Amino acid sequence: MPLHRAAPKPGGAGVIGRAWKRVLSLWEDGAADGEPVYDPVHVAAVVVGCLLALGVLFWVLWGFLVCEGGLFTKILPFLQVVFTSKTLKDFGYEGAPYALGIFEGWIINLSALGMSLALLAGGWRVFRSLPPERRNP
Repeated sequence: MPLHRAAPKPGGAGVIGRAWKRVLSLWEDGAADGEPVYDPVHVAAVVVGCLLALGVLFWVLWGFLVCEGGLFTKILPFLQVVFTSKTLKDFGYEGAPYALGIFEGWIINLSALGMSLALLAGGWRVFRSLPPERRNP
């Protein structure tokens, strides 16, 4: 009977060695043939890009429809000032920039309108640049 134990195998044949190999295999680059390989940087870029797009969409819609009553609440009073005898003072205007009355937030509303039109034109341009067989209206 030998007085010393056998040296461990270099591949880590014990329980701890096998467990360690399983943990390390989670980060290996080997993928099966035909299986898509995802780069973590690309996945992170997609996540950040989606969050950015949702943030821009939220700001545009909020600025256009909600901020200080939205643009639609300002259109009729503006037309009444332009085409009737009503004045800005009839709608609460006392002087820029402090008391604009119903016209509070018109800069944000118009910039959101301009941004939404630019996004719409950009989307239309991308759609028109696609080949006809890829367009699915």
